[in-house]
Amino acid sequence: MSKKTPLYETHVKLGGKIVEFGGWLLPVQYPTGIPAEHMAVRTKCGLFDVSHMGEIVLTGPDSLGVLNHMMTNDFTDMKIGQARYSPMCNEAGGTVDDLIVYKRGESDYFIVVNAANKDKDYRWMCNHKFGDVELVDASDEYAQLALQGPLAEDILSKVVPGESDIPTANYSAEFDREIQGMPCIISRTGYTGEDGFEIYCRASDAVRMWDLLMEAGKDEGLIPCGLGARDTLRLEAAMPLYGHEMNDSISPKEAGLGIFVKMDKPDFIGKAAIAYRGVPTVKRAGLKVIGRGIIREEQEIYKEGASVSDEPVGVTTSGTFCPYFRESLAMARLPRELAEPGTKLEVNVRGRMVPVEVVKLPFYRRAK
Repeated sequence: MSKKTPLYETHVKLGGKIVEFGGWLLPVQYPTGIPAEHMAVRTKCGLFDVSHMGEIVLTGPDSLGVLNHMMTNDFTDMKIGQARYSPMCNEAGGTVDDLIVYKRGESDYFIVVNAANKDKDYRWMCNHKFGDVELVDASDEYAQLALQGPLAEDILSKVVPGESDIPTANYSAEFDREIQGMPCIISRTGYTGEDGFEIYCRASDAVRMWDLLMEAGKDEGLIPCGLGARDTLRLEAAMPLYGHEMNDSISPKEAGLGIFVKMDKPDFIGKAAIAYRGVPTVKRAGLKVIGRGIIREEQEIYKEGASVSDEPVGVTTSGTFCPYFRESLAMARLPRELAEPGTKLEVNVRGRMVPVEVVKLPFYRRAK
């Protein structure tokens, strides 16, 4: 049976179109529609319910060693209050999941994982931990709201007690804070390509926190946003999605995440396999449709002038019409020699060849 977040009834009341996603019932859009929600985040601000994400707590004297063994990134120099992105690999070098790790204190880490992978990730971590550590699945305790867009800080500053409660650096967090009596974590992170915050609060406070933020953002044009806009926003920003750009057989390096794979640190799960694979022969690339047509995930890519009887050279991993650019864009897995910007290719869309051009990623980068 699909799960509901603490805000399910709020989404229904607001007219959200509910769909099943990763085992959860969530709004894909509101009556405003995906393009309007997308553009609100790009130009003003949007509020997302991301309470389906999982939260796992790792504590104990050996927690840093366990973290560095399970993750491809290096957490040795991480300071309290920082957040750090990392893939987590299996022994074959494929990606178990990608996640964000927060350092709450010495030997105290708060790990946020993808909703559909939460149980798998927790089992994986339990099976690979060692030494004096405690691992707790705390997902049911938390709701998570994402306030995203250029006006996010203006809105948040209306409800927090003081400036020191708002994290200033990207990928940082303030722990043990309160918003109008509600204990919370305020993190300067997001999945939209915009400045913004993710607020972790008690599940029982979720509705009150949502209503408080919506009321605070009325003058700034804050609107609720669903999964549809979250996907188009992350695609424009070329942010990978588990199950699309990476999976249990695709390594982080093959997914274009090599910067988060620290091969110079001591051994970690998957390191030997990643080294054995060598320099990836495939590359994550951006595609732009030339002319008409919308390309989506898992569509075959061919060399220019080829027919469907020829061998495909790659596959799309994510794709849609992107409201900010008003263009059809996609990410794809391509041979390195075909992944250079300017390369002309074709995508098979239900039997029709749609011309595309390889373009540099990310498609969208916000002005600082």
